Formats: sequence, C-alpha cells, structure tokens
Amino acid sequence: MDFQSKVVLITGASSGIGAATAVYFAGLGADLVLAARNEANLTKVGQECEKVGKRKPLLVVTDPYVTKEEDNERLISRTIEHFKKLDVLVNNAGRGCAGSIETTSLEQFDDMMSVNVRSTYNLTMLAVPHLIKTKGNVVNLSSIAGIRSFSNFLAYSMAKAAIDQFTRCAALDLAPKQVRVNAVNPGFIVSNFHREVGMDEETYKAYMERSKGTHALGRVGEGHEVAAAIAFLAADTASFITGVSLPVDGGKHAMCPR
Repeated sequence: MDFQSKVVLITGASSGIGAATAVYFAGLGADLVLAARNEANLTKVGQECEKVGKRKPLLVVTDPYVTKEEDNERLISRTIEHFKKLDVLVNNAGRGCAGSIETTSLEQFDDMMSVNVRSTYNLTMLAVPHLIKTKGNVVNLSSIAGIRSFSNFLAYSMAKAAIDQFTRCAALDLAPKQVRVNAVNPGFIVSNFHREVGMDEETYKAYMERSKGTHALGRVGEGHEVAAAIAFLAADTASFITGVSLPVDGGKHAMCPR
C-alpha cells in the first residue's frame, strides 16, 4: 500500500486506535491531518508520525468528539487550505458507555448518538465535496457491537449499528461519484476505551482475560491491527470495495454468544 501524495484526515488521533492509525499511515507516506482534543497527546503523536514518515502532520485541536459544527467546518477548511485537497477521511472519534434499558437515560442515548453518529454524519457531509474531486474515500470506526448484540451496552450498540447503516447508505449515495465508504468493526482492542467507560484497573484486567475466550483467535487485539485494516480499505488496492463493515475482532463475530 502506498499513500504518497495522499492526504488523510483522522479524528480522535491523540490516543488508542486513532493514534495507531496515524502512525500506520505515516509509515505509508501519507500527508496527515490529525484532530483531537488533547493538544499535548496530539503533539506527541504528531512527532511520532513525523519521525516515521518524514512528513510534518497538520495538527488541529477540536472539540473532544467533533460534535461542534464550527469545529468541523474549521477542520475541513484548514485541511484544504494547508494541503489543497482531501483523499481519505477516517471518522475515528467517539466513545462508549455502559447501561441497560433499566439503567440508561435519554441523556445517555442523546450523548451516544451525538458523539458517535451525528459527528460522523456532519464531518462526512463537509468532506464529501472534496472527496468527490479526488475520488477519495471514507472509513468509519464502528464496533463489533454494531453487528452483534450485548447486554448493558444498549445506547452504544445502537449508535454503532447506526454507523454501519450510515456506511452502507452513504456508500450507495456516493458510488456514482466513485467515492467509497467503508467501516471497520473492532472487537476488544487494548486501549483506554473500557477504562473510559468506567472500569477500574482490576475490572479491566479481568474483563480482558475473559475476552480472550470470546475471540476465536484466543486473544485480544492491538491498535495497529485495526490501523492495518483501515489502511487496506482506504488504499487503491481496495478500489472495488464499498459499503463494507469489516470485523477486526479475532473471529468474535462468528462465535456463539457467551
């Protein structure tokens, strides 16, 4: 895969899958636009990308989950001003939450839809005119929770299912313009995701150990493995792939629930 002369915008790029994806694309020669809320972490990721790819990324500090329309407009504008084009949009920013139908709230539902769906919807809308010019593509970060059902993750799972449907519908809308739209659906990936949901360290470690048994490969995943799948879908070598939700989950989607 070669991303020389390609401009790739990644949201939520200061940690986890977003940071791993930024470094991965840097190694493939991409010109990067990295957006995130944590300026210090974003700067560290940018420095690592520059070391790997020998190119200086454009760093844009935004609202934590790109939910503010003015921030999204500024992000796209700065991208075009700096690089004059956009080839790939990676909608990675988002977060999870725990809660069942008995313990959830409308506030939690609204929050999950805003940070995981509305933000992706809005930023993609703004990026599309530029992606049409380059015959570029979009890769959305969904989750195994978008295609499999789990208890106590109701609002989050609904939001990720919406991302999968958004991916398919947008893929059909943009196919005549030769703009592809795909998604990846990670399983358990080592990151701060579960800690941010509210797990303490002991609970997180125990959950990770249990999760090894719910993935067919008998282990959990790493950020660079998701990054590789994102880069594959974004690359010209995947030019006949659109509307796909690709599980990157060690076979979890194929196993019986337990």
